[in-house]
Amino acid sequence: MDKQMKKGVLDLCVLSVLSEEDCYGYQLVEKISDAIKISEGTIYPLLKRLLKEGLLTSYIKESTEGPARKYYRLTPEGVAKCKKLRKDWFEFYNGVNKLLGRGNENEQC
Repeated sequence: MDKQMKKGVLDLCVLSVLSEEDCYGYQLVEKISDAIKISEGTIYPLLKRLLKEGLLTSYIKESTEGPARKYYRLTPEGVAKCKKLRKDWFEFYNGVNKLLGRGNENEQC
């Protein structure tokens, strides 16, 4: 996937995953990478920015499998932002699909 396209939806991906459950950084990378390929180097600056914007909070939780981990949780502002981004995404998605038609990905162009 084009880097710019991916960059544009990563906030939505992170907020959507965190709307389901609190996660630590590497866990977020694993969950998002199941759908689109990302690296740890991509996620941590994004988490730092979302924390600074007040969309996330963090807390430390002891782990049975090593050192304590920093978990991330949506704030009420993060929940609102996630809902807005989801609405915007589906409007965009539906519009693009109208332009592409009902064919498959190998048709045209």
